[in-house]
Amino acid sequence: MTPDFSFIRDDEPLILICNDDGIDAPGIVALAEAVQGLGQLVVAAPIDQQSAVGHAISIRGPLRARTWAFQGEVDAALAITGTPADCMKLTVSSLLPRKPDLVVSGINQGPNTAVNVIYSGTVAAAVEASILGVDAIAFSHCHWTNTDYSASKQVARRLVEQVLANGLPTGVSLNVNIPALPIDDLKGIHVTRQARSRWEESFDARVDPFGRPYFWLSGEFVDLDQGDDTDLAAVEQGYVSVTPIQHDLTAHAFMDALKRWSL
Repeated sequence: MTPDFSFIRDDEPLILICNDDGIDAPGIVALAEAVQGLGQLVVAAPIDQQSAVGHAISIRGPLRARTWAFQGEVDAALAITGTPADCMKLTVSSLLPRKPDLVVSGINQGPNTAVNVIYSGTVAAAVEASILGVDAIAFSHCHWTNTDYSASKQVARRLVEQVLANGLPTGVSLNVNIPALPIDDLKGIHVTRQARSRWEESFDARVDPFGRPYFWLSGEFVDLDQGDDTDLAAVEQGYVSVTPIQHDLTAHAFMDALKRWSL
């Protein structure tokens, strides 16, 4: 049973909350707490863990959405059997009576800097919202085990207030990475670019109890960028990184050179 959205009004901002760690993850509860009082709050998030699914969407099976006993204080919550991008497509296009004024995604457990932007379901939710014409911000807490979101919550609220007040350009969303530090130890906020990086991956070959081979992915992150204006550099130096991103993947700087090829 999907919720009754008749409570939604036009005279107050409508904020849609998503993530990729699943609807019961502590980070999404923290994000809901961070934006309390800034508008009407609706959660639409994956029912289970969807980390590193990127911008995948479901086209070979149904999506199901049901009301959820969300652990934070919101106006309505939906758990959806799909990816973060699915959550945005379904909720924005078909379930809500009007478009949200803002989508916030996260707070992700772990950084989404450099090439990880491509793999992140948290970032994909924000990008999909942008494709659908909605301003969006993705938030990540840059530590895999530290779950003290108090500083991340304060940063998130500040940036949400700024986007609600100023808006974003068409097709642009924000990718925010917050060092896992006390709020007084954060050095400030830097506007950054996405660093160049890659994963040097390996696959551990194993055998299951039935004698069938399988492979387990592991790898080492490699920073290919020594710039001091990157998301990686900002976080390493104790700054919050705010990177404007877009879904236009065209390499515009190479277009003129490519036209000179003998194609």
